[in-house]
Amino acid sequence: MKSIDIISVGEVLIDFIGHEVNTSINRTKNYHRFLGGSPTNVAVNAARLGLNSLLVASCGQDGLGDYISRKLKKNNVDITCLNRCELEPTSVVFVSKSTETPEFIAYRQADCKIVKNQLSNDKIAQAKFFHTTCFALSKNPARETILERSKKAKQLGLRLSIDINFSEKIWSNREEAKMVLKEYLSNDPLVKLSEDDCYRLFAEVKTEDFIFEYFHGLGATTICLTKGKNGVAVSDKNEGIIFQEANKIKKIKDATGAGDAFWTGFLFAQIQNKTLEESITIAQKLAAIKLQNVGRLPTKMDINKIILE
Repeated sequence: MKSIDIISVGEVLIDFIGHEVNTSINRTKNYHRFLGGSPTNVAVNAARLGLNSLLVASCGQDGLGDYISRKLKKNNVDITCLNRCELEPTSVVFVSKSTETPEFIAYRQADCKIVKNQLSNDKIAQAKFFHTTCFALSKNPARETILERSKKAKQLGLRLSIDINFSEKIWSNREEAKMVLKEYLSNDPLVKLSEDDCYRLFAEVKTEDFIFEYFHGLGATTICLTKGKNGVAVSDKNEGIIFQEANKIKKIKDATGAGDAFWTGFLFAQIQNKTLEESITIAQKLAAIKLQNVGRLPTKMDINKIILE
């Protein structure tokens, strides 16, 4: 039996999220501290759903790193593969609180210091999924580590996953990004990306057909495209295209991390051997819960029961 449901590899950092809704960073006066980083959010969300999640990441040997370690332990995330850097401080990101795609400024230091010896072959062999992000692949040594360890994961029978959360603010060389993504996608991961991600990656609006054809061409069987209030489309080489309308939400409090909540729900459903359509439904339910809460998913509700209803 596999003892780890998801190995989540990539950035751990501190999100300083503004208090004022739909206010630019320029005009935001106050910020609140949250545990952040897309792979970190997936690891925490997965643990919140009762899965066994392992985070492979790097932070500073400082007060913010202590905060990260404490929060991860409190959320039942396995941190045996968390690297604490003595020379680089913990990475931080300032984020505007928004009902749409948030504005952000990243100050990157320790997050990319992920090295091969953090994740052993034995650890990989215990897992079901290997998940990472475009953000994590943007800098070395994390990039080389993730590419090498993901290939080993594929060899050992794990399913791969990636959130293509591309931003030119993080990765200015688009052509390099496309080449790295080509290498990772050659191992057939489940792919999650948004229309905003696509616009940033290609520097222009692309049709849905182009997006699906492009990423299928790189080797991905299943591609999940989130379209905000316009719903979700999944293209699968075997099952064709599946579309679901977006869930209706009366009041959006915070969009930060909603995509991570969506993808955690999708991976959770796949681990439960749900169909693609069922997986989208569960993913949308979890994203809706996140959109109605600031920071992490709430603790005083049976989320597992809600999304499986």
